Amino acid sequence: MNLVIRNISQLLCVFAVLAVSALPALSAGGENLRVTPVVRAVQNTSPAVVNITVTRIVERGVSPFAQLFRGGDPFEQFFDGGSGMQKRKFRSTSTGSGVIINGSKGFVLTNAHVLAGGSEIKVRMINGEEFDAEIIGSDADFDLAVLKIKGARGLPQVKMGDSSDIYIGETVIAIGNPFGYTHTVTTGVVSALKRTVKSNDGSFTDFIQTDAAINPGNSGGPLLNILGELIGINTAMQARAEGIGFAIPINRAKRVVKELLASGKVSPVWLGLSGQDLDQSSANYFGLPRVSGLLVSDIYRGMPAEKAGLTPGDVILSMNGIEIEDKDGYVSILRSQTRGSDVVLEVLHRNKKIKVKVRPESLESQQVKNFAWSKWGIATERDSRGRAMLVSEVKSNSPAATLGLKAGDKIHQVGNRQINSQQDFLDSFLRYRLNGNVLMKIQRGRNYYHVKLKS
Repeated sequence: MNLVIRNISQLLCVFAVLAVSALPALSAGGENLRVTPVVRAVQNTSPAVVNITVTRIVERGVSPFAQLFRGGDPFEQFFDGGSGMQKRKFRSTSTGSGVIINGSKGFVLTNAHVLAGGSEIKVRMINGEEFDAEIIGSDADFDLAVLKIKGARGLPQVKMGDSSDIYIGETVIAIGNPFGYTHTVTTGVVSALKRTVKSNDGSFTDFIQTDAAINPGNSGGPLLNILGELIGINTAMQARAEGIGFAIPINRAKRVVKELLASGKVSPVWLGLSGQDLDQSSANYFGLPRVSGLLVSDIYRGMPAEKAGLTPGDVILSMNGIEIEDKDGYVSILRSQTRGSDVVLEVLHRNKKIKVKVRPESLESQQVKNFAWSKWGIATERDSRGRAMLVSEVKSNSPAATLGLKAGDKIHQVGNRQINSQQDFLDSFLRYRLNGNVLMKIQRGRNYYHVKLKS
């Protein structure tokens, strides 16, 4: 500043200018112009966002020569996974985010994958307070879980929003703990709606896509609108691209939370039909421009599909506006639904495209057992000597009998799902019931086999 102060009056004026410039920018009404809607939303919501630390006990093999070498064991590669390895248990920790949805009861909503395999869970507030927490319910298919903060009362909670009226292009705010940097705020816009994300576990549908930065540690944190209302739970990022993140719509999360609080799990639903993929000739027969959709082969009596008027020979083209590519796509989209919520199907019915509303129903365990017996020909029971399901009976002339399964075989895996309980087996049947070939990991005696069940 090249100023020449000639008298005391000029000096006082300079001091006045500097003092005013140091004050927050004020509007004519006396409001701080820097406190934008984004700032207000963050200020109001941040106290309800928590950092989640999960401790897991993992077992790894250690070379018997490990203690002899400081700079790394040169023999480790020869013992990796071999019988010479010494098994040791280690404590492993990871972090994620969550948001308090009920302050009086201490309920925290987060992602299921944040908590997976955890033996100890701690929640830290923005003021540094730390609490132990326990899992109330978790569902991997929806990637949602509810925690309860132990001994906490009167906590701040987020304001619930509505994800049914989200605008593409509207401003959104993500708060989380990426890479351990607690309560990090990023902003962006809604890039798209009803996105499908594919992973090793299948396809997941109906995501909110945003360009607000979402990084490791953001999982489970809130996606807010400009009013500070919770409209989504941040859950995934596109590893090969910048500015592409995904969040679970809060309206779907509300339905999942209701079931998790009631029973600790989400009951799988179905429409009461079986189907198969189309090929080029069948697509031509139905006059379809491309090979996509689910060709209905069977309708079960008294089930939602029959009540909605569907018949064998119909082709299901889309569900809730999401195009159905094939059987896997149909099952993946259905996995995103909960009981009590209608789905809208676009169906090619008697050479006409129609839309029908269907309400999925949950299946009781005994019903699923009956369907597994009827379709696959397998009856199972708990293996008391380890983690697996024991084949208790095989139905004659069934796919299981054709494969050569026998009573006494142990089922360790169906598809990409580990089978540790009866519920795991029933859930895997619901997931893979439409597949023509189902990969299984079977133990017979001391030997393990990977086999394909052709159903």
